[in-house]
Amino acid sequence: MVETLSFAGKVLCSSQLILGEGPSYEPETDTIWWFNILGKELHELKLAGGEKRVHPLPRMASVAARIDDARQLIAMEDGLYIRDRASGALSLHAPLEADRPENRSNDGRVHRSGALWIGTMGKKAEPEAGAIYHVARGTVTRIVDRIGITNGICFSPDGATGYFVDTKVNRYMKIAVDPATGLPTGEPQLFADASGRPGGVDGSVCDASGDVWNARWGEGCVERYDPAGRLVARYATPARQPSCPAFFGPQLDRLLVTTATEGMDAPGAPDGCLLDLGIRVNGRAEHSYLL
Repeated sequence: MVETLSFAGKVLCSSQLILGEGPSYEPETDTIWWFNILGKELHELKLAGGEKRVHPLPRMASVAARIDDARQLIAMEDGLYIRDRASGALSLHAPLEADRPENRSNDGRVHRSGALWIGTMGKKAEPEAGAIYHVARGTVTRIVDRIGITNGICFSPDGATGYFVDTKVNRYMKIAVDPATGLPTGEPQLFADASGRPGGVDGSVCDASGDVWNARWGEGCVERYDPAGRLVARYATPARQPSCPAFFGPQLDRLLVTTATEGMDAPGAPDGCLLDLGIRVNGRAEHSYLL
């Protein structure tokens, strides 16, 4: 049994979000980005000065990926949009299940090739309603089908292994991936079976050593798995519903986690807040989406 280590961190942002999700850190701008999915908001926090901005969005969104200094790629409920940083203007890059208004985007991450893996799910989390797509230069290819809640998407440092999970099932999977394209080259295999436990396997990041850090929704912790799928560490969070971690800081040696108040009868601080886990990690930068 792995010991759960006490929380040694702090609150980075005290805004209590319904569904805080999709965090990322940009070393180029020293900025943390994350979403309030159900509140249709993109949040921005300048790390050094603490300047905070909230950008309203026309639809639910869940993933932001850097393109360049002027643009971001935003995954929204009906498609992938290019966001102009200066004006906030959105232009459609590629539709994503636009013919299924009952679905929305959820978890996603950019592969080292510059391609995006983006998951979808039913807005009511219906079983097997979602899928995972590979998006390269605007070309959308379905790669995994019949998923209830897409989560846990991340990649090994060499880009040869992809990870994903259906949180409704909680069997964390891995799949061989072409490092040059980000497309799968094999069939999914079991990485870690967490189906017999409460809570859910939620968002993940993979560090420079190949360890996978996963937010454990409903259990109030972040867990670390080694490349063989062994659970090697657990770190408590004071928020009961952590949703997704991200590496941050000038050296990428810190770990933050988004949290949520969704479904809680009486949320208390710091439920829904952005947290610094207060530990040192061997992190790495997110990749930019290649147009």
